[in-house]
Amino acid sequence: MPIRCLDPVLIDRIAAGEVVERPSAVVKELVENALDAGAFRIDVVIESGGRRLIRVIDDGSGMGGDDLGLAVERHATSKLPTGDLSQIATLGFRGEALPSIGAVAALDIFSRAEGSPLGYAIRVDQGKKHALAPCGLPQGTKVEVRDLFAATPARLKFLKSDRAEARACADAVQRLAMANKEVRFTFAGTETAGFDYFARAEGGEALLARLADVVGLEFRANALRVDAGREGFRLEGYAALPTWHKANAQAQYLFVNGRPVRDKLLSGAVRAAYMDYLPQGRHPALVLFVLCDPREVDVNVHPAKAEVRFCDSGLVRGLLIGALKQSLQAALHRATPANGASARDFLARRASLQSGAPAYRAPAAAWDWRQSPAYPGFAEGAAQGCGDLALVGATLSADTRAHELPPAPEDIESPLGAARAQIHNAYIVAQTRDGIVIVDQHAAHERIMYENLKEARAGNNVARQALLIPAIVELGQTDVERIEDAGPLLAEFGLVVEPFGPGAVAVHEMPALLQPGDAARLVCDLAVALCEDERGVAPLEKRLDHVLATIACHHSVRSGRRLGGDEMNALLREMERTPGCGQCNHGRPTYVELKLADVEKLFGRR
Repeated sequence: MPIRCLDPVLIDRIAAGEVVERPSAVVKELVENALDAGAFRIDVVIESGGRRLIRVIDDGSGMGGDDLGLAVERHATSKLPTGDLSQIATLGFRGEALPSIGAVAALDIFSRAEGSPLGYAIRVDQGKKHALAPCGLPQGTKVEVRDLFAATPARLKFLKSDRAEARACADAVQRLAMANKEVRFTFAGTETAGFDYFARAEGGEALLARLADVVGLEFRANALRVDAGREGFRLEGYAALPTWHKANAQAQYLFVNGRPVRDKLLSGAVRAAYMDYLPQGRHPALVLFVLCDPREVDVNVHPAKAEVRFCDSGLVRGLLIGALKQSLQAALHRATPANGASARDFLARRASLQSGAPAYRAPAAAWDWRQSPAYPGFAEGAAQGCGDLALVGATLSADTRAHELPPAPEDIESPLGAARAQIHNAYIVAQTRDGIVIVDQHAAHERIMYENLKEARAGNNVARQALLIPAIVELGQTDVERIEDAGPLLAEFGLVVEPFGPGAVAVHEMPALLQPGDAARLVCDLAVALCEDERGVAPLEKRLDHVLATIACHHSVRSGRRLGGDEMNALLREMERTPGCGQCNHGRPTYVELKLADVEKLFGRR
C-alpha cells in the first residue's frame, strides 16, 4: 500500500484526539487561556454536558485582529516568547487548543484588545477557517464552542451522560478556581448546579475561604495549615485531620505552579504521610500547592498536561511527607468536630424513635411502687438497711470515684477537661468548660504507647528484659517461617525470637513494657500482621510501624480495667501532649466531644 500525505483537516482531527478528549478538556483549555490573559472574572456556561454549547467569557487582555487570526493556527502561541521549553510560566503554551477544538466543533471567538477601538471575530467550523470580521465587544474574549464532535460521531459514543460530563466540566473549573483565588469564577449548566465564587483577597485566610467555597465548609473546620520549603521548593495549602477521611482519593487536590495535576509521585507521598493515622481503605482530603522554578519541573510529558516530572523527585517527595507529618503531629489530640455532630445526631434519632412510643402503659400486676428509685426516701431507706431497697450485689456500670473531689481548675480549662467518671470500665467521661468529652481509654492509650515506642525506636532505646524461662509459642509452620524471617526486625523492638523445633518458636527477650504472660498472644498477633504485610507487599517502613502498633496494642490499658481519678486525668493530659491522639493506631476516633449547647438541644432546652 503506497504512503500518502493526509488531508490537513484530517490531521487536525487526529491531533485533536490528544487535546480534546471530552467537553471538560475544552473547558479546561479555554479557562486556562483566560487565566493566562490576566482575567479577573471568568464566566462559563454549558448546555447538554458541553456537547451542544460551551461558552467562556473573560475580561483579560484580549487580542487584536492579527493575533486572533494566528490564534486558530496550529502551533501558534504567545506564551513561549523565547522558545525555551524549560521556562514555561503559563498554563497553556503549545498553541494546539483552539485549532484542535475548531477541528471537531464550530468555534467562534470574539475578542477586543486593551486600548483597541473595536473587537474582532473569527469562526472555525469543523476545521474550516472563515474570514476575520469586526465586532462590538468589551475588553476581553468570548469563546463559543457548539456541536462538539459533530464531525466525528464515533467520539460521541464514548462520552458519558450529559450529567456526568457537566459534572466533569464543573470540576475542571473548580480545580482552577482553587489555584486562582483572586479571580471570580461563575459556572452555569443545564444538567448540574452552578456556582459563583467571588474573588478573594491575599493571605492564608483568603485561600482557606476559597477552598471552603469549593470543597465545603466542613473542610474548613477540619483543615490543618501546611507551609514548608526546601532547596527552592515551596509547599503550601491545607490538609484535613486524619479523623475526617474519605472513601476515595477524589478529595485530594494537588497543584504544581498553579497547574492541577494527578501525579503518582505526589499521591504516593500523601499515602505515606498519613499511613500511621488512617483506617484501611480510607483516604485523606487535602489541597496542596507545590511552587518551584519552572526549570525544576517538566510539564510537557502528558498531552493533557495532567502529569509532571520533577528533576529531583526524591526531594519533592521528602518535602511533602515531612511537611504533612509535621502538620499532623502539631495537631496533637485534635479530632474532627464531625464526631461530636454524629454522636448528637445519633442520640437525637434514638430520642425521636423513643418519643414515638405510647405515652402511658398499664403497670404490671406484680409491680411494687415502693421499689421505684423515684419513691421518696429511697436513699435514706437504703442507707438504713431497708433490705428490699438496698442495692446489695448490684453490678455498677459507672465508677464515679473521680467525682468525689472537685475538679482542679487547670484540668477543667484543658482541651479534654477533667475526668468525672468511668463508664463500664472502658470509657472516661470528662467535663470541659463548655461541654463533655467521652474517651475510649484503650484506643487513647494505644496511640500514646505507639508514639512512645516510635520515639524509642528512633533513638535505639527500646528497653528489653530477658525471660528466666523462654516462652514456647506453637504456630503453623508458615507462621514460624515468617517470624524467623522477621527476627532481626523484631529484635529492634526488644523481642528476641528463634525457632524451637517444628511448629514452634521460643521467646527469649521481650520489650520491658510488656508482661511476660503476653508472649504467646503477642507472637500470634505479629504472625498475622506479617502475613497481611506480605500480601500487600508492604515496604519496610510500613512493616516496622505495623509491628510497633501490635506491640502498643498489647501494652495499652484494656477495656474492663477500672481506673482511679488520678489515672484518668493523667491519661487525658498525656493525650493532649501526644501527636495523633485523636485516633488510635487503627484509625478509629479516641474521643467524642459534645458541647453543652448540643446536650441541651437533646433535652429540648434549646
